Amino acid sequence: MKKIKTRDRILNTSLQLFNSLGEPNVTTLLISDELDISPGNLYYHFKSKGDIVDELFESFEAEMLDLLAVPDDAEVPLDQFSFFLHLLFEAVARYRFMYQDLVNVLSRYDQLQVRFRRILKKKTLAFESLCNSFKRQGLMIIEPAELDALCQQLTLTVCYWSSFDTLSHLDDREFVDPGKGVYQILHLILPHLTDDDKEEVKLISETYL
Repeated sequence: MKKIKTRDRILNTSLQLFNSLGEPNVTTLLISDELDISPGNLYYHFKSKGDIVDELFESFEAEMLDLLAVPDDAEVPLDQFSFFLHLLFEAVARYRFMYQDLVNVLSRYDQLQVRFRRILKKKTLAFESLCNSFKRQGLMIIEPAELDALCQQLTLTVCYWSSFDTLSHLDDREFVDPGKGVYQILHLILPHLTDDDKEEVKLISETYL
């Protein structure tokens, strides 16, 4: 069995602690104690907690940008859309410490602000591409102004669903249910679908309850 490098152990443990306790409540001393290594060993790999946050953000950013690279001419069926949503909410759940304390984290790590805004924009553009695909396929009927508002709502739901879900499980911050986020997104687009496609989406959404 391949031994996990100390640097990777630090990142994995930090991510777990950030998600369960909240990033502001985690210190480098707590991370080193959790790993049972000396603070000096941790500082050998990362000079500060900010360096750990920055590297975790790089992994998150790469994963999100790859997932959100939806071609403008994509022809996406509704079942693949739900799968895309599931992957998206799983990625948010893996790095939920940022979303659960988004304003605070970005205000203290201002070097991440522009990069996170770019991810937000990519989310909205991905939803626009997907909804336009539904329109071309005759699955969705929606006016341009409504489409803009809908894509903003979808982006907003992805960003803040993690915080909302956490409020329902304050006694267990480890509890994560990406499926409920998928269910909400599917029901946001539901009113804009044709009658036959509404029934399909309702059936798909029930699998995420």
